[in-house]
Amino acid sequence: MRNSSSSGPPSSRKAAWLAGVRVTRRRHPGRPAAEVWQRWWAVGALGFGSLWVAVAFLVAPSGMADAIGFAHSPFQFEIACANVGFALLGFRAASASASARERLTCGLAAAFLWGAAAGHLHQWFAHGDHADGNTGGILANDLLIPTVVIALAARDLRRAGRAGRTGRTATGPARTARPVHRAARLRTHD
Repeated sequence: MRNSSSSGPPSSRKAAWLAGVRVTRRRHPGRPAAEVWQRWWAVGALGFGSLWVAVAFLVAPSGMADAIGFAHSPFQFEIACANVGFALLGFRAASASASARERLTCGLAAAFLWGAAAGHLHQWFAHGDHADGNTGGILANDLLIPTVVIALAARDLRRAGRAGRTGRTATGPARTARPVHRAARLRTHD
């Protein structure tokens, strides 16, 4: 039987997208648009989406098991705790002090959700579990969140690498007025 009450994570994904559009238009001139999008995906979809799932499994574990199409189990508490961890990852990745490498690491940790997606697909095809909480928005959520966060972080790291090779920082011109070549530095220290 299908249950249409599992609309939390997809709605937080929509909110992250809308907020990203708004903030991208007014972003800091030195901050790349991809970084802004990544931070909003991290806080909206991973942070608040995972927090929503954690609270739902803590407050109404029976309703969540029914929405997924699973039997009630003490394992539901572990799912809630794991989602608290993912929420913390999302909030850390969205913080202003998080580096591109930290955001990539948070995205890679969120790749755990790909494993959850594989479980949803297995339940769908092996056992015919078509509950909304198994094959609905949560399946798209589990596939998209790590994909988007990792792709945007990798893009940011590549951009930072190119900027370093050209004498520019990732967010603007180099800090020195002109580049100093290695040979010139060696001559001054002789």
